Amino acid sequence: IAQKKLPSWFSNPSVYYPKKIHLEQSSSEITAAYKAGLVEGSSILDLTGGFGVDTFYFSKKIREVIHCEINQELSDVVSQNFKQLQLNNCRVLAEDGLNFLTNSKQKFDWIFADPSRRNEQKNKVFLLQDCEPDIARNIELLFDHADRILLKLSPILDITATLKELKHVKEVHCLAVDNELKELLLVLEKGWSDLPRILAVNIQKGNIEKFEAAFPDTGMATFAPPKTYLYEPNAAILKAGLFNSVSNAFKLDKLHPNSHLYTSQELISFPGRTFRILKIEVADKKKLLALIPSKKANITTRNFPQSVQEIRKKFNLQEGGDLYLFFTTNQDNKHVVL
Repeated sequence: IAQKKLPSWFSNPSVYYPKKIHLEQSSSEITAAYKAGLVEGSSILDLTGGFGVDTFYFSKKIREVIHCEINQELSDVVSQNFKQLQLNNCRVLAEDGLNFLTNSKQKFDWIFADPSRRNEQKNKVFLLQDCEPDIARNIELLFDHADRILLKLSPILDITATLKELKHVKEVHCLAVDNELKELLLVLEKGWSDLPRILAVNIQKGNIEKFEAAFPDTGMATFAPPKTYLYEPNAAILKAGLFNSVSNAFKLDKLHPNSHLYTSQELISFPGRTFRILKIEVADKKKLLALIPSKKANITTRNFPQSVQEIRKKFNLQEGGDLYLFFTTNQDNKHVVL
């Protein structure tokens, strides 16, 4: 796990690893570095420190860092590792972050929190109020000690519902790595009352695809039949729900209000996957198989009544090859295959 998520830590033989669950729950170096790019100032408190990967990257940007971790054993591991990694500007405290704040008069430029998504029975939870600590219930305590808060939340959380539960949200970051959604990040600012901005970010092979718009998505999309090129937004944009804004910003036509696929006559640079459309066909087995002599294809469904598994079974198609089939619904509400 560490070799994949934390390559520079893995290369250091002095780094000590905790129980597997703590390593699985930790940020990767890629996502930790992104979060560090969102903060500035002279002090930050990591309320729920965990294995300390985020804290480590905050320490590269912020002069004074405090790491709170209620688990004594994990806190000891972090303290030992920070010595080995020569991190000298971080205080590691083996205590509950909320208790620390309650008994402290210190003000910070930032507070960072990654609420635990495991309950007392070690089962996974996702709703904000089920995580520990309950951020919404303790938000005034946090704002008493910092004007800006950065939250790392489950990527499967519903953004609209979360924004109803939390006030003063200035930014929402949907963060993906290699087109796999990893984190939902919220930036809160004391007194902020305007609508938040939402950023869809996909980090892929060192490059960052970023698309930003107001939330909720208020743009007006245009619609057209499939043209020469097909565009599929990356996972971060799909999570952010910026479907109309994408149409506006890139001057692309949507195939259908609910299909979230885009088309154009001329090729453009796009944050997602781009394809040249070879043929448009109805979802007829005989016609379709005539186009796929190898019986191999990569299948995607967007706004289509059958799942990928059901389509594979129906058409007897194997995964793979260099042909891509998009089963979707067009502007005239007809089911088609691109």
